[in-house]
Amino acid sequence: MPLRLIFAAAALCFAGVAGGAIAAERPAAGGMAPDPAPFFSFNQNRFSYSYIFTATNPGSGNTAKSVFSFTHIDAWAYGTNLVNVDVLKSDTRDPIRKCEDDTCPGATEIYGFFRSTVGLNELFGTKAFSFGPLRNVSLEIGGDANFDNNSASGQKRSGVVGVQLNFGLPYGGILNVAALAYKEINHNEFLKPVFNNGIGVWSGDADFRPTWSVEANYHMDLGFLPAYLPLSLSGRAALVGPKGAGTSISIPGNLNTKTEFNSEQRLTWDVSRSLWGPAQAHRIEVWGAYRYWQNKFGLDHTRSNTCTAAVDPYARGSCTEQSWVAGVSFVF
Repeated sequence: MPLRLIFAAAALCFAGVAGGAIAAERPAAGGMAPDPAPFFSFNQNRFSYSYIFTATNPGSGNTAKSVFSFTHIDAWAYGTNLVNVDVLKSDTRDPIRKCEDDTCPGATEIYGFFRSTVGLNELFGTKAFSFGPLRNVSLEIGGDANFDNNSASGQKRSGVVGVQLNFGLPYGGILNVAALAYKEINHNEFLKPVFNNGIGVWSGDADFRPTWSVEANYHMDLGFLPAYLPLSLSGRAALVGPKGAGTSISIPGNLNTKTEFNSEQRLTWDVSRSLWGPAQAHRIEVWGAYRYWQNKFGLDHTRSNTCTAAVDPYARGSCTEQSWVAGVSFVF
């Protein structure tokens, strides 16, 4: 699967939230030195289950997906780290490899990524990178990897590096915008000569040219609501520029990629706070989201045979995903 830039929607919103990891000041007792500051000023893990009602897989049309996710977020003296792993199980409309009828089990994808930042304010011991709504400027690095056992058998490996701007929002909210350089290699069974009248890449591997990417994410509590209704908004969006066809030879139907847009907007209810009060806030969260993904994996939704009915009527519209999502998260 050439590209799936899926986040746990609220997770990356914590990237850039760290300032210095500063211990609370307290007097030394009996001549003893105060306890050292903890290494992490913020450390959170969450397990989530979500259901995507009308996901798409290019070439096979709509498919519902069950998603099991683990997310780790931390902040330390100089920056932040985010690690996310998703296990996505499709229904029978996206079958496993070499099984192409409605009785086949759905494919399984494992997708993981990380993003790490280092704040320039913290790195240089200054506040020069904070003014107005801008809280910080950070250097960012990250990578994505996946394995998919559907017919394309994607094996994505990508890396990003760039600069992130961190802004404040009302009610203690946060907005991160990152400008990144992007590089991807992948695998696609359909690039092999056996599928293209003897023309193709024997390994099925694709090496895409470097391109640009922009990633944005936000999180904001709806603090104007009454305390018994703790709701929050969060979301993310990503643009990945054209990255070529991925092969040095021309393969029929393997067109140059187009700019890809991937987004999700989420409304979250803090169930544990409603039931047990502020001391138990953000332990159990229930959420709903809307996903929009255009030119999925960079495939041209107007011209690619994979996205249209040129090869299979079920393929029509399969490179544009528009879906509602429902989920629950357990935070620890």
